Amino acid sequence: METLLVSIEQAIATVTLNRPDVRNAFNENTIAELTQVFQQLDKDDTVRAVVLAANGPAFCAGADLNWMKKMADYTHAENLADAGQLAAMLAAIYRCSKPVLAKVQGDCYAGGMGLVAACDIVVCVDSANFCLSEVRLGLIPATISPYVIKAMGESAARRYFITAERFSAAEAQRCGLVHELVSAEALDSKVAELTKALVSNSPNAVRQAKRLVQDVAGREITTTLIAATVEGIAQIRASEEGREGVRSFLEKRKPSWLN
Repeated sequence: METLLVSIEQAIATVTLNRPDVRNAFNENTIAELTQVFQQLDKDDTVRAVVLAANGPAFCAGADLNWMKKMADYTHAENLADAGQLAAMLAAIYRCSKPVLAKVQGDCYAGGMGLVAACDIVVCVDSANFCLSEVRLGLIPATISPYVIKAMGESAARRYFITAERFSAAEAQRCGLVHELVSAEALDSKVAELTKALVSNSPNAVRQAKRLVQDVAGREITTTLIAATVEGIAQIRASEEGREGVRSFLEKRKPSWLN
């Protein structure tokens, strides 16, 4: 990997953006590598959770300037293909069957906010700043918008999409983009606490619970949706891990996935 560091320890994969000299701005190589890594981790049965982290003072500054220079001369077809690769990267993170935790140690701008919004849990230092800066350049945050709007809500997205204001980590938490706000000194311990919780749960149940939120969020409560949720609980009750989890609880012992 040219732009990432990847490690797996005790069922937790850590994917680290490693271009600190350009504030971890991404280019076509980063996009391709992130897509590949998350697709591989999705299929790796030894991995129970993924941490998306970054080296250096900034988490991600968005698009790399040299990459943007090349894009300035792209045809419409080339822009479509390029944006499609970015969309595939975000989808690979969002659809990863393993829970993905963003460890945000510094500023996060533009496309970097798409990376964070595609994750399931976001832990952030209280000194970080955020910005959706695209309109300053005559652009819009189109490709990242499905994830950012889901994460921070329509009202906040409307404001920050059109003002390009920089906002604090506390405001990001108020909007719902950030789940846990901590000091820099407490970042590692909070991430360790949450990943420990993730790997203590039934792998199949975690996978199905993540999918459940994605399937149900925003949908009208209809008889079709109710029937789907009834089917979902019936299936998981009958699953191997479902049966084992209930048995271990009743027998007051650890379930098999903790042994």
